[in-house]
Amino acid sequence: MPISQEEFRTALRHFAAGVTVVTTRDSSGQPSGLTASAFTSVSLDPPLVLVCVDRTAVSHPALEAHGWFAINVLGRDQTHLSRRFALSGGDKFGDLSFHEGLARLPLLDGVLATLECRLVARHEAGDHTIFVGQVEGAAAAGGHPLVYFQGDYHRLEPERTGSRVTREAS
Repeated sequence: MPISQEEFRTALRHFAAGVTVVTTRDSSGQPSGLTASAFTSVSLDPPLVLVCVDRTAVSHPALEAHGWFAINVLGRDQTHLSRRFALSGGDKFGDLSFHEGLARLPLLDGVLATLECRLVARHEAGDHTIFVGQVEGAAAAGGHPLVYFQGDYHRLEPERTGSRVTREAS
């Protein structure tokens, strides 16, 4: 007997994930983006990453059409960006500071890292599409990541001997 969606969500809440904003351009050339924690590296040679996107997401058609996407890795003080890009619809880029990368990709300013990816494969998987991109450009500023765990944002706080995770005030 299959598990319920709620049982599945409850189990997955126990896996901490970094938070990214995936950006691209839609068919009319306008910037488009969404928050994603379902992101991972796939291969070092060639350099491949993947992101899983709900097929009902407003940015889904733009990801399919443009052929390029960027992964913007959020830092611990960028919860506002995650929330902004998690909203459906609207102009998410209006007063936002960003610059253009390869293939006119909108790259968010001030993030920990960016990966500029050429779409090389897509796979339908349940209610999501898995977009696989070959990384053609990358930049890293460094810092501490924003983490999503147990349905809330958290920050890694540096210590002398390592890091510890603290819950961010909502």
